Amino acid sequence: MQLVDTHVHINFDSFQGDLDAVALRWRQAGVAWLVHSCVEPSEFSQIQSLANRFSELSFAVGLHPLDAEKWTEHSAKEILALAQQDRRIVAIGEMGLDFYKASNREQQEVVFKAQLEIASQLDLPVIIHCRDAVAPMVELMQAFWQHQGSVQGVMHCWGGNPEETQLFLDLGLYISFSGTVTFKNARSIQASAQMVPSDRILVETDCPFLAPVPKRGERRNEPAYVRHVAEKVAQLRQTSLETLALQTTQNACRLFNLPLLDQGLPIFSAENASLT
Repeated sequence: MQLVDTHVHINFDSFQGDLDAVALRWRQAGVAWLVHSCVEPSEFSQIQSLANRFSELSFAVGLHPLDAEKWTEHSAKEILALAQQDRRIVAIGEMGLDFYKASNREQQEVVFKAQLEIASQLDLPVIIHCRDAVAPMVELMQAFWQHQGSVQGVMHCWGGNPEETQLFLDLGLYISFSGTVTFKNARSIQASAQMVPSDRILVETDCPFLAPVPKRGERRNEPAYVRHVAEKVAQLRQTSLETLALQTTQNACRLFNLPLLDQGLPIFSAENASLT
C-alpha cells in the first residue's frame, strides 16, 4: 500500500533536528511520495535542497496569500523563472485567499490571479489555500476560467461544507483533506469527505500543522501521520484503507504528474470502486 502526502512543509525549523528519523517514519508508514508546498519564493533553494536529499519529494513554488504584501513588480517573473528551473516542480503555490487573518483583499486577489496566469502559461496545477474566502474565490476563478481557460489544481487542507465543496468540484478542482477531517466536531468537513468523487480526492498532512487524531496533542505533525488522515477518510466513505490509498495515490499522480505510476502502481478505475 502506498500513500502520497500532497502537502508538506518539512523545511520548517521544527524538522531540522531529526529529519532523517522523520523520513524513516514516513517510509515505514507507506508514504511513497511527498509534494512540498512553498510559502514564498525565498524558500526555493531550501526546498530544492530537500528534493536533492529525498528522491521521493516533488515541490511547488509560489506566494502564500498571507504574504501577499511581499509581492513586487518582479515577483511574477521570479516565480515563472524558478518554476522553469527544475523538473521536480509540479505546481504553483501555495496561493489563494485568506480573509480570516488578513483584510488586504484587493492585494491578495491581484497576487492570486497573477499566479493563476503563471500556472496557465506553464500548464502546471495550482495548490490553493482558501480561508473565509469561498465566494470571492469562486467568482474570481469563474471569471478566469471564462476569459483565460481553466487551470488544474487542488483545494488544499479543505475545510468547507458540501455546498462549498461542490462549487470547487464544478470548477474541475481536486479536494484534499488534512488532519482536520479527524477532529471530533468537524462534521461539515467530514460530510465533504463523503461526497467528493473518488477520482478527485486527495490526502495530506499540511505538516507541521494540524496533527490528526490520535496524534492531535503533539506539537508537530509529520508526513507519516497522513496514514491517520487516510484511515479516517476511508472510514467516512465506508471503504477500505487500501482502496482509499490507491484512489488518492493515483489522483495525486494524475494531478502532479508524479512518477509512481511508472513504478507499477495498480490502476484505479472509478467504475469498479465505491464512490461513497
